[in-house]
Amino acid sequence: MKTIITYGTFDILHRGHINLLRRARELGDRLIVGLSSDEFNAGKHKSSLLNYENRKYVLESIRYVDMVFAESTWDQKIGDILTYKADIFVMGDDWEGKFDSLKEHCEVIYLPRTQNISTTQIKAELEPSSL
Repeated sequence: MKTIITYGTFDILHRGHINLLRRARELGDRLIVGLSSDEFNAGKHKSSLLNYENRKYVLESIRYVDMVFAESTWDQKIGDILTYKADIFVMGDDWEGKFDSLKEHCEVIYLPRTQNISTTQIKAELEPSSL
């Protein structure tokens, strides 16, 4: 069984997220997702419209996702790879090169982002000044 691991906030779920999860799952037999906790996001100066429990509930309902766990720190990834016996670490190519240090523990793949969609773009469109 080949296990794939990925991470993210997955706020305002959109087709780019679904494409990433689908393509990641196609690389193996099991996809597990480290979902950024609310506290971790706050530490990154990042806000979410939905809280952790809501984002987790939505992710768990996606057919490509087999398991969701909390991401609480940047440094937990090696431990997660070992704990979940991940064979492949996947992130969007906007993170290209940032996780190459994990290559000694598993294969690292950066998947191309879906064009013309992002959470940042959606949030900007929701701002009152853009309506």
